[in-house]
Amino acid sequence: MWMFPRQNQSWVSEFILIGFSSDPTTNSILFIVFLLIYLNSVLGNGLIIMLVCLDTQLHTPMYFFLCTLSLLDMSYVTTTMPQMLVHLLAHSQTISFAGCWLQMYMFSALGIAESILFVVMAYDRYVAICYPLRYTVILNWGLCIRLAAGTWICGSFSSLLHTFFTMSLPYCGPKRVDHYFCEGPSVRSLACMDTHLIEMVDLVLSVFVVVTPISLIVASYIHITKAILKIKSTQARCKAFSTCASHLTVVTFFYIPAIYIYIRPNSSYSPERDKQISLFYNVFTALLNPVVYSLRNKDIKRAFLKVMGLGRMDW
Repeated sequence: MWMFPRQNQSWVSEFILIGFSSDPTTNSILFIVFLLIYLNSVLGNGLIIMLVCLDTQLHTPMYFFLCTLSLLDMSYVTTTMPQMLVHLLAHSQTISFAGCWLQMYMFSALGIAESILFVVMAYDRYVAICYPLRYTVILNWGLCIRLAAGTWICGSFSSLLHTFFTMSLPYCGPKRVDHYFCEGPSVRSLACMDTHLIEMVDLVLSVFVVVTPISLIVASYIHITKAILKIKSTQARCKAFSTCASHLTVVTFFYIPAIYIYIRPNSSYSPERDKQISLFYNVFTALLNPVVYSLRNKDIKRAFLKVMGLGRMDW
């Protein structure tokens, strides 16, 4: 039975992550670049979490969800980047079967949770713009906490299915994964059996966790756009659009690469292209999210100056 692949045959006990290059000089340069990206991602998201926690004026549903997004981003990028940095300098690029299983599970769980959180953030903007007078009543703290917890729980349970179906396939060699981490399609391509059925199951899961959230976000912004266009004040209209621009930017950077990677058959798998594209929704979104949300946000700037003890400044 393929569901119990480790009996009666010789199965791989570890995988080799090929990464980006076998040239030591290139790897040294990539190490510096990715180290700086990782440190900036952690520091940027950590700063947002700190500001939201310390400044009472940021204790609103919108910033609570932004804080949750930053925590997800920090965790998301940490599932892959530290190991990739070690492999760029180390002679050995192996990862145990159990380690690959855990990395795939955590990466998938956090990615699904972030995908669902973007829907929650779109709902937050929908309520704020379409029902401004009832905003705090509808999005009370009890609901906010349940929504945030729900994203983590849904991500954890959905990832179990994705990871189980991939890692329970028989892997009898080769064991070289042409990627910088254990991503589902990359590992699944090494299975020594027909994976067509597993691909179909994975496609259904991907549609559920990618296409469904996108549809809900689009539906939210259709209603938001209609509500904004009814606003008579040009200044108020621009302000409303501005509050949505940051969310739409990070959603675009996250979903477009994810759609390409997960909603397509294994027959179109291209290792080099997939590695480059996966950097966008894994690495660069975690780096860009703090920049996008902080540069356009006066409240974040004000909270930063307050924490730094620089007093008030008009922006």
